[in-house]
Amino acid sequence: MTKKSLLFIGALALSTVAFAGPKSYEIVIIAPTQAGAAQLAAGEYRLQVEGTNAIFTNIDNNHSFVTSVKIETTQKHALTAVETTTDAGNAHITSIDLGGSTETLQFGE
Repeated sequence: MTKKSLLFIGALALSTVAFAGPKSYEIVIIAPTQAGAAQLAAGEYRLQVEGTNAIFTNIDNNHSFVTSVKIETTQKHALTAVETTTDAGNAHITSIDLGGSTETLQFGE
């Protein structure tokens, strides 16, 4: 192999690692909702989990909101599902089942 071939293979390997980030999930919030310590406006969000933090990024304006979560292992979920409750007219996310995984995010208040 030549030096150029080795450099090309090395660059290709590094670019592959750069694109291999945490898995993300897309959810839609139809009304202002509290997710842990984060207040989310209605809209489409990309959700990523990093350690014990959930990061909600608004797809329209790219603003991110971070809140802590408890991760529980359950049965494998076919779809991503958001469970909410309403208290005194205020919506709160209680849990999110992550589609294609066995993880459920539990949100405290």
